[in-house]
Amino acid sequence: MGALPAEDRSCTFIEHSFVINNFVVMIGKQIKDSLCRVLGDGVQYQWYENENKVVIPDASINCNTRDRKNVSLTGIPRMVMEVLSDATEEYDRHEKMEVYRRVGVSEYWIVDWRKKQVEIYLNDGREDGTTYFYLYKTVTPENKEELQLVMFPNLETDFDELFQI
Repeated sequence: MGALPAEDRSCTFIEHSFVINNFVVMIGKQIKDSLCRVLGDGVQYQWYENENKVVIPDASINCNTRDRKNVSLTGIPRMVMEVLSDATEEYDRHEKMEVYRRVGVSEYWIVDWRKKQVEIYLNDGREDGTTYFYLYKTVTPENKEELQLVMFPNLETDFDELFQI
């Protein structure tokens, strides 16, 4: 499972890119002096647990950027964000989410720029050792002050800045 074919990705609106860029700038300026990096669309990940297939998140925060295989990162990001579009919504909500759960991503944001909504999922473990994502919080304009990275509580997030178009 790699990125969507180019013809599907071309169906995304420019707002999709604005949200990704807003997130990268907002978080990037706060973690520039740490070991972690915020990475935008185009960064490839390859994981053994995903049969070494390439996955390209819209944005991620990774504290293991030295772990690489050729042009792909192999370290597990602590947080991944996918911005929905008509062409990617099913893929982001099902196949990609399953990959991120399986490899151990701790926090997964599904951002819908059309609804101005952020769904924050957290990865948790069961007694039998399996993991699952659960919906921790949905943030909308009505509760926008609650937008916060769970895995990075010291980083400031701003709902209006994220959706600034």
